[in-house]
Amino acid sequence: MKKQAIIIIPAYNEEKNIAGVINGIKNVIPNTDILVVNDGGEDRTEEIARELGARVISLSYNMGYGVALQTGFKFALKRGYEYAVQIDADGQHDPEDIPKLLDGVFNNKADVIIGSRFLGKGNYRAPFIRRVGMLFFAWLTSLIIGKKITDPTSGYQAINKRGLQFYAGDNYPVDFPDADVIIMLHRAGLKIKEIPVNMNPSIQKKSMHSGLKPVYYIFKMFLSILVTLLRKAEI
Repeated sequence: MKKQAIIIIPAYNEEKNIAGVINGIKNVIPNTDILVVNDGGEDRTEEIARELGARVISLSYNMGYGVALQTGFKFALKRGYEYAVQIDADGQHDPEDIPKLLDGVFNNKADVIIGSRFLGKGNYRAPFIRRVGMLFFAWLTSLIIGKKITDPTSGYQAINKRGLQFYAGDNYPVDFPDADVIIMLHRAGLKIKEIPVNMNPSIQKKSMHSGLKPVYYIFKMFLSILVTLLRKAEI
């Protein structure tokens, strides 16, 4: 791959899945740099990732998904990468879609390419409460930015340098970076595009949206979107 890209994998206690994710990436795009951000995990995630040749940043304690991601974005900028792909460590994102995501930013189709689980075949099935939240925020986000968005909670994205600079900035919400980020990107003048991606079956993983967390998530995201709309747009 001629253009300089890095794959960023935020991970928390993913020793059962991390090898499959890294090997899957290597099979699709050999010789591309891979960074695992170990979010304070206590298992063998870091050890396995290093054995497979990935770079690893280990946070001192569990700081959350958004902090782990932003750590990766800041690393990418500091090391001079022009492009990045964020992919989850649980094995649900199919690495076969990485070239399609990167093609969008390589060819300036958008600053951020979002892999949507609900375009194309749409084989992803979320639990009912979570699905309702996704549909609501997809509708709200589409209404606000004037462009149809189907999957505002997707953690599978390709980002160019302009997008990386935005994601590494102070306005990036490090607890739940989802629909609010898309609205921030739009207000800052960055281009967003969705493409369909495939999802693998869930691999015995406790969701970050389990229990009462979906209720908190909906409240927090609605509040974050409101604050975003009141704040002056910045890049």
